[in-house]
Amino acid sequence: MASGMENKNLVESLYESLAKGDTEKAAAFLAHDLDWRFHGPRMCQHMSRLLTGETGPTEFNFEPRQVVNLGEGGWVVAEGWEGDHVYWVHVWAVENGVITRFREYFNTTVTVRAVGHGQEVGVAEQELPACEPLYARVGFGHLMLNYHVH
Repeated sequence: MASGMENKNLVESLYESLAKGDTEKAAAFLAHDLDWRFHGPRMCQHMSRLLTGETGPTEFNFEPRQVVNLGEGGWVVAEGWEGDHVYWVHVWAVENGVITRFREYFNTTVTVRAVGHGQEVGVAEQELPACEPLYARVGFGHLMLNYHVH
């Protein structure tokens, strides 16, 4: 089992690869059957568009302000923000030197406020019964991303 520092370094290397536009190297850090769950407005699915090649690193730059290893279990948390209105948290599970699970939280307070005021923000809860996840599968070369939109 890898150490917490090795897991943290792996996640930081993933962000560096993405910033350079090296999606092939980034894909090497991810399991072929990555379990991905997204929480936030659909318009903010920047990581999905980046990893699937829909956009390049210039649309949205994931530059973590802090990356922390959570200790046992291989979990690493990264957080970043731009100004007062863009805030994200990524939670990565690293097993045997590969990222196997990814939890992405993006501007969740914006979603809660908008839904509370009856605004259309394109979140899954507005289209599906409560607690029922929306599954989406997209391909990235040999990588298959399976993510849940909440």
